Amino acid sequence: MQTALISDARNKEVFGLCNNPNWHGHNYELEVKVTGDIDPETGMVIDLGWLADLIRQEIESRFDHKNLNLDTEEFRSLNPTAENICVVIWQILRRHLDEKYDLHIRLYETPRNFVEYPVG
Repeated sequence: MQTALISDARNKEVFGLCNNPNWHGHNYELEVKVTGDIDPETGMVIDLGWLADLIRQEIESRFDHKNLNLDTEEFRSLNPTAENICVVIWQILRRHLDEKYDLHIRLYETPRNFVEYPVG
């Protein structure tokens, strides 16, 4: 991870092997949890097909196979750590959901290394 937001020395100190002037990448896994009351008419909290389409259109098409530092507006001045990516995904999806739903994002960097937003 190389970011112009901090010095090269600080990048090396904080990110170690991930401090690479030619960038580095991850294959993230995303979990999106929407909770709320079950609609008595449909028997669903939310239409999972609609949710899958939303994730594909708003998240995957925007971030998948991209250099987040160079190819996305969201991370031009925000370090694309897993924590920041998780919050940005939450913010994007939250805009499309009715307030009656709770939204929780979990982003895996590895099978045993993940972040969540919101916390708790």
